[in-house]
Amino acid sequence: MGEYLGLTGTRLNGAEMLVCGLATHFVPSERLSLLEEALCKVDSSDPAIISAVINEYSKQPYMKEKSAYHRLKVIDRCFSRRTVEEIISALEREALNKKDDWVSETIQSLKRASPTSLKISLRSIRQGRLQGVGQCLVREYRIASHVMQGKLSRDFFEGFRAILLDKDKNPKWEPSKLELVSDDMVDSYFSMMDDEGWEDLKLPARSNLPAYAIAKL
Repeated sequence: MGEYLGLTGTRLNGAEMLVCGLATHFVPSERLSLLEEALCKVDSSDPAIISAVINEYSKQPYMKEKSAYHRLKVIDRCFSRRTVEEIISALEREALNKKDDWVSETIQSLKRASPTSLKISLRSIRQGRLQGVGQCLVREYRIASHVMQGKLSRDFFEGFRAILLDKDKNPKWEPSKLELVSDDMVDSYFSMMDDEGWEDLKLPARSNLPAYAIAKL
């Protein structure tokens, strides 16, 4: 699911966040003010106590029929492949076996995207599974720095032009095909920038955090 979301840019709603494990509770917007009042009255930082308070205002949300979560088996089957090319090939085989608008739209979404961005994103997601939050933030800062500098690729600026400036929705990616994006090119985005004045991301020490929060960082 992480690869699917990262490569297609699909957004999750509250119900999907909950069932995917990215959220612990779903609180309807009309009850948020009541929850805020209740939390302000709690004189504790114990996660179990806080969770119990939130439970009182939570509900089980409705999952929309067209939610990608209902395609989880297909997502697991296809997006667990080793490379972006193999992911697209797996989706195309699914499309041959069964007519499914969702599969076709997913294939088109991937083929419209920047080949370089797809390969960077896939590697970043998979590296992140083995890293803490702090390491992920450092890695993503390096990637963003290279992207914004524009020396390795101008795809970010080309996408900006095609979507927001000229609005022709016809970006000219360079390289234009996945097979032209080498591993060495992707490697470059994960390295420190060789640029005078640039500094790597330094996270402040947070010794006052509870042990469970420090463990995540």
